Amino acid sequence: MTVPEQLERAHLIGIGGAGMSGIARILLARDAHVSGSDAKDSRAFLTLRAQGARIEIGQRAENLDGPTAVVVSTAIKDTNPELAAARERGIPVLHRAQALALLMEGHRVACIAGTHGKTSTTSMLTVALQHCRLDPSFAIGGDLNESGANAHHGEGGIFVAEADESDGSFLTYSPSVAVVTNVEPDHLDHHGTPEAYVAVFTEFVKRVQPGGLLIVCGDDEAANALAERAEGIRVRRYGRTVTGEHDARVLEYRATETGGTVRIALDGEEITVPVAVPGEHMALNAVAALLAGIELGAPVDGLAEGLGAFGGVRRRFEFKGRAGDVRVYDDYAHHPTEVAAQLRAVRHAAGTGRVIVVFQPHLYSRTKTFAAEFAEALALADEVVVLDVYGAREQPQPGVTGALIADRIAGAGVHYESAFDRVVPLAADLVKPGDLLVTMGAGDVTQLGPEILAELDRRAGA
Repeated sequence: MTVPEQLERAHLIGIGGAGMSGIARILLARDAHVSGSDAKDSRAFLTLRAQGARIEIGQRAENLDGPTAVVVSTAIKDTNPELAAARERGIPVLHRAQALALLMEGHRVACIAGTHGKTSTTSMLTVALQHCRLDPSFAIGGDLNESGANAHHGEGGIFVAEADESDGSFLTYSPSVAVVTNVEPDHLDHHGTPEAYVAVFTEFVKRVQPGGLLIVCGDDEAANALAERAEGIRVRRYGRTVTGEHDARVLEYRATETGGTVRIALDGEEITVPVAVPGEHMALNAVAALLAGIELGAPVDGLAEGLGAFGGVRRRFEFKGRAGDVRVYDDYAHHPTEVAAQLRAVRHAAGTGRVIVVFQPHLYSRTKTFAAEFAEALALADEVVVLDVYGAREQPQPGVTGALIADRIAGAGVHYESAFDRVVPLAADLVKPGDLLVTMGAGDVTQLGPEILAELDRRAGA
């Protein structure tokens, strides 16, 4: 497949990011000339450079070598020297979503949206379609454990993409199949109000191509309301509460330590779908992926087998290792609903052992808005270590620290630790044989799992 003319020589600012590196992978597979820059080196660069990308560390105007377009994300500020130089030289500037939309052209497109679960659902659908040998192109906000990749240029004529609502950029896409897993106010630093956040999903549904399919979780009130308002498209719901003729009704979910099975009623038949990752929320994601795969022409049996073989996504309850009789996992959950859902799944996976969570709040605005809800969710663990806030794109706010959450947690052992370098020995002190420890959050807390394992091994050998 040819490269869109605008992207024949693309320069990606922040090329190491999850979204940007995925676009670069697809462009390189289509033989485009790709250059890019980032503030620091990244493991993603090894593959991109091997495929022919020219990547500079540090962002300077001279990094622009005659590109046909400069691609940016919302995180790139107007003061960025490369962005400023592109505008001065009249080089077209595209948002990441606009570039991805260009790459989708000529494909049958499935977009997965929702406050929670979109990365996992997109990944499940991708792996299930691959299992059916349909070779979809895909762009996901995380790395598949099967391939280690977050994007791929396929030959199957299908494009599966995670649709990010955080900055409203998913309104660039016009899918023929859209999934909305749930709608719960988030990213209010961008959208401003819960009402504005919900409204952007309404606009997204309007982007579905006429006659296309919208798939929503009928158990989620706001997602179900989207389906009620949809016009000119077909709708299928999934969940425990749905009763429509074309809905997928969940009859039973059975959990195991490593996953589970979900039994559904669909089109007059009962279907059992194995799920290789734990948690009923993941089982619901699998049902959404099944419905999308059916719409894309894949056989039910093949999709079910693919879902059963799904090995997960990096940072989605990712097993990091074992030290003695202690298991350590890492998870990306950074919203109260995600934290609660994942800890319920962790509780089952822990068996008779205790659950220890090392949690790092993400964004000052989210921490301030949802401090009480985070505390309630984290109380599902036996011991909680709360770190300070990972600010990411935000500046610190007076009085907004991890203590805002820790002080509200009841029913669990609580430890607020503001010093990052003291978390590893503290976590190692807390765990006992048989425990399951999970590091959780969207920031650099992910670094701590291997360090905790190393500390536990060191103590065992001392």
